[in-house]
Amino acid sequence: MTSLDVTPSQFLATLAVVWLVGYFIQRRLNPLNSIPTIGPSAPLLSYIGAIRYLRDAESLLREGHEKYDGRVYKVAMLDGWLAIFTGPKLIDELRRCSDDELSAVEGASQVLQLRHTLGPGVDDQFHVAVVRDKLTRSLQALCPDVVDEISAAFQEYIPATGSEWVGVRAFPIVQQVIARASNRVIVGLPNCRDPEYLKVAVNFTNDVFITSFLINLFPDFLKPVIGRMTTMVSKNKRALMPMVVPMLQERQKMYEKYGDDWADKPRDLLQWLLDEGRDKGTPFDNIVEKVLLVNFGAIHTSSGTFTHALYNLAAYPEYIQPLRDEVEGIIAEEGWTKTSLGKMRKVDSFLKESMRLADGSLLAMFRKAMKDVTLSDGTRIPRGTLVAAASATAHRGDDTRYAAPDAFDPFRFARMREGGADAAVKHQLVNTSVDFLTFGHGKHACPGRFFAANELKTMLAYVVLTYDVKFEREGVRPANFRFGPADLPAPNATVLFRKRQDVSGARKVVV
Repeated sequence: MTSLDVTPSQFLATLAVVWLVGYFIQRRLNPLNSIPTIGPSAPLLSYIGAIRYLRDAESLLREGHEKYDGRVYKVAMLDGWLAIFTGPKLIDELRRCSDDELSAVEGASQVLQLRHTLGPGVDDQFHVAVVRDKLTRSLQALCPDVVDEISAAFQEYIPATGSEWVGVRAFPIVQQVIARASNRVIVGLPNCRDPEYLKVAVNFTNDVFITSFLINLFPDFLKPVIGRMTTMVSKNKRALMPMVVPMLQERQKMYEKYGDDWADKPRDLLQWLLDEGRDKGTPFDNIVEKVLLVNFGAIHTSSGTFTHALYNLAAYPEYIQPLRDEVEGIIAEEGWTKTSLGKMRKVDSFLKESMRLADGSLLAMFRKAMKDVTLSDGTRIPRGTLVAAASATAHRGDDTRYAAPDAFDPFRFARMREGGADAAVKHQLVNTSVDFLTFGHGKHACPGRFFAANELKTMLAYVVLTYDVKFEREGVRPANFRFGPADLPAPNATVLFRKRQDVSGARKVVV
């Protein structure tokens, strides 16, 4: 054997040393490794942290809050790292970052994986402007329709009579009421009451989460394959096409016959999407996608929000009467209008406090880094990194933002609004801030939150006027369903309803 001969074991040992040296050099140069980690960060061991993230994300966020509040830290997911922004200063910086730095569209796309289920058409977000502008400007005119649909839906799904308590599985019923009320505005009568249409709308909302969870289990190079294999979301689109396309065709014929305006032209989101899409040459199948996406935004968030509030109402029935007194006084004088809903400060506060404690997710403001970004504190976020704000700890991490942060104080925000004109605006439900992130914050805050707030307030007002509610075990609220960042109301909990009994001294209110 010459001095240049190398045994197989020597070769493998040398290769291992070279790999280790290269690994540590790469690790040292990777900006992600300068961001502190909650849980193990070494290869393979990081999956322990990823499993903990799925099973108990809140404990990870609380640990991060205790160790790194006001900084960025990271947690492992099954398909990569998530950088989490904490503290008012950094959350506001996240709000202010431009889309070519930290993109909201790309962040949502990665979380929900819609490109791998609905296709590239979802990149055209023209429905956002329609919701933000035309829907929001029309809230006053649409209010009677929404009130009518909420009343009709509750009477159908919870026909409480007499003095008997009726047990209702709350979450599915709330989904149906939300779906009907929202689609009264999206597609109008009679389609908003079509059981097959509603089935598709609700199924799409649920299937997006199941499908995105499955796709996110796999590395990026496999995601397109898994997306093609998981067809639940695309099936919803195919099912909705024969329901919605004929509506679009009929409206298109009316446009061709009468121009941009005609008698009884629908005043709903479908018409506004058609008008916007016609100017852009958008095919009908893309408009159907937008109908699905608007339904997703309307049904998912609002259903969880209202069910959380309903559970709080049933767990603490002593708050029903103060809410009734407020609603009856305002409606008796002004009727059901956008303006009268705006005066219901206790109703507004009850919903906002419910959302502060549990709003569907422990995280908010998902963004994806489109290039390397250096924050004001020197933290480097490498291109391709998914980031989010820790809304759970912003809302209830400690008492620096809210007193007794883990306590349910339903009229907390109503009291805070008594501090003058600025406070009256700052602490209302639709207002976003670094301390209230349920609707996001900044220019990408939920564009439909003004409609959602009116819808939710109408529902809560209707319930307290119409029913008595409680849990079988009074004061015991069912535990939330937690998986990953999801923080959802218990899906199978039963709420007891009966027809309101104390009506002798009530003011007459027409619903």
